Amino acid sequence: MDQNKSLKKPDFAPSSGVLVKAVRRQLRPLVRILIQCGISYPVFVDMLKEIFVDIAERDFKLPEKQQTDSRLCLLTGIHRKDIRRLRCEKSRDDRDDCESASLGALLISRWLGEAKYLDADGTPKRLPLSKKQAGDCSFEGLVTSVNKDIRSRVILDEWLHKGVAHLDDDKCICLNTEAFVAEKGSDEKAYFFGENLHDHIAAASENICSRPAPFLERAVYYDELSEASVRKLAELSEEEAMVLLKKINQQAFELQKHDASSGNNPHRMRLGIYFYSTPDDDNSA
Repeated sequence: MDQNKSLKKPDFAPSSGVLVKAVRRQLRPLVRILIQCGISYPVFVDMLKEIFVDIAERDFKLPEKQQTDSRLCLLTGIHRKDIRRLRCEKSRDDRDDCESASLGALLISRWLGEAKYLDADGTPKRLPLSKKQAGDCSFEGLVTSVNKDIRSRVILDEWLHKGVAHLDDDKCICLNTEAFVAEKGSDEKAYFFGENLHDHIAAASENICSRPAPFLERAVYYDELSEASVRKLAELSEEEAMVLLKKINQQAFELQKHDASSGNNPHRMRLGIYFYSTPDDDNSA
């Protein structure tokens, strides 16, 4: 086996110049939000160094050889002093920081995906609060099916505050939204910013160097449109996207239940849909 295989560029990889231009364009909205949120260049650079070292160490190993500081320096261009420091520091699991965000999304996903929580037309049922009122087909039953350590009343109070749900005249809980949409400026939005964009970029990255492309990654693009036309297309996109996402969610829920009974199934998936518009002269966007 060729020990330098990990360093070779695939025959169909893009030229470095074109790739650098593409990465520069991706970084513009990222840098904009970093500046807006007070995350400075030195903080970002140190974060970038950590990620370079981590990926080089995990994904670019030579067979039957240890990853040395010198080789990581060769792969990344980062000084060996920084590499030693980064390798010694204990890595932190950032996923714990947004456990409540993923819990909220999981609850809504189950409410929209599991048949017992849906009416005949597929819309989410209004749920009584406690199991005493409706057994498992209650808000308490929904919460405990996902997490038994958090009281359903705590989640309900948070959802009522954020407008995710409301109480009807019978004091049943009604879902206000067909997707988990977090508050402006909230930690939940930052959590999904990381999760969704990671998988989108990961899919696109795999597609660049694979033939045929293994992942769905498509977009529709038009210019020379009026503001009214863009608004109409945005409304149509949201409407049709929700139909697809709800269908995928329900199918995925049933498949997950089936797969859970068959043992080890380590795979995950994410389907994302986005819409963006900006004036044509905004070349910096």
